[in-house]
Amino acid sequence: MQEKILTNKKHGMQVLLICLALVVGGIALAIYGGVNYDGTDATTHLVPIIVAGVVVALISWIPLLGLRILKPQEALVVTLFGKYIGTLKGEGFYAVNPFCSSVNPAADTKLSQSGDVKKAENPIVAAMGTNVAFSVTNKKISLKIMTLNNSRQKINDCLGNPVEIGIAVMWRVVDTAKAVFNVDNYKEYLSLQCDSALRNIVKVYPYDVAPGVDTTGDGLADEGSLRGSSEVVAERIKEEIQQRVEGAGMEIIEARITYLAYAPEIAAVMLQRQQASAIIDARKMIVDGAVGMVEMALERLKEGGFVELDEERKAQMVSNLLVVLCGNHDAQPVVNSGSIY
Repeated sequence: MQEKILTNKKHGMQVLLICLALVVGGIALAIYGGVNYDGTDATTHLVPIIVAGVVVALISWIPLLGLRILKPQEALVVTLFGKYIGTLKGEGFYAVNPFCSSVNPAADTKLSQSGDVKKAENPIVAAMGTNVAFSVTNKKISLKIMTLNNSRQKINDCLGNPVEIGIAVMWRVVDTAKAVFNVDNYKEYLSLQCDSALRNIVKVYPYDVAPGVDTTGDGLADEGSLRGSSEVVAERIKEEIQQRVEGAGMEIIEARITYLAYAPEIAAVMLQRQQASAIIDARKMIVDGAVGMVEMALERLKEGGFVELDEERKAQMVSNLLVVLCGNHDAQPVVNSGSIY
C-alpha cells in the first residue's frame, strides 16, 4: 500500500461559503414564493420556485460533511466506500467528498506514551435527569515525534540472571497508508515489537562484564554488558525495532534504557557478590601497597647500615609490618626494652 497525498483539496473555505450562500438563497426563494403565492392561477408559477428553494436549502448542507480541518503535523487517511483514495497532510481547511470516511484503527488505543490520541467525552444531561456519555473519536493521525515508555520487563541475561529493564522509544509515523492498512493497530504493533526486540537484545548481554562472553557475534569474547555498554545496547535495540516496524510506516528516532536492575529475587545476592568483589579488589590493592612498603623499608635499612638483621629477624619484621599495614584496625605497639635476641 503506497501513500497518496491529496494536494488539491485545500478549498474548504470556498465550499463553506458556497454552501452557506445556497442555503440562504434556497430559504429566500422559498420565503419569496410562499409570501407571494395566494392560490390563484396567476401565482401558480411560484410553486416551482418554492419547491426549488426548499430542495436547495435541504441538500446544500450535504457538501459540508466533507469539510476537514487539520493542524500542523496531522494527517487524515480518507476512504470512499472502502477504497483508499488518499491522505490529507499538513495544516489547512480541506473539502473532500462528503461520502468519504476517515480511517484510524488506533484512534482509541491508549499507551504509556506522549501525544496519544484521546477520546473526548462530553456529558449530556438527558430528559430523565441522567448523564449520558457522548464520545467523539478523533481519526486524525499525529505525525509528531512521540515517546513510547513501555512497562518494565523481567528478562534473563546471557548468564541466566533475571534482570528488570525498561526502555523509552522515540518514534513517528512517516507513511500513513502503511500504518493504517498494513497492520491492524499500529500503536499496539509498535508496543509488541518493542517488547520482542528488547528481549532478543538483552539475552545476548550479561548484566555486568563477564569473562568468555561474546556479545557481538564475531566469535571473540569481549567486555560488553548491559550496565557498561548501555549506548551500544540502546542502538542495537533501535535497529532491531526499526527492522520490525518498517512495513508499518513508522520510523524509530531513538531508543534509550530508562531502568536497569537485577530482579528482586536475586538483587540481595548480587549485591553481596558485588560487595565481595569490591572487598577483594580493595584487599589486593592494600596487600600490593604493603609489600612495596616492606620492600622499601628493608632496602632503606640495608643502605643506611642502621642495623644488621638475619633472615629470621627479617621474616619477623616483614610479618609485623604486613600485619600493621594490612590490618583493619590501628596497631597496638609493644616496646621491647631488652635485647632483641
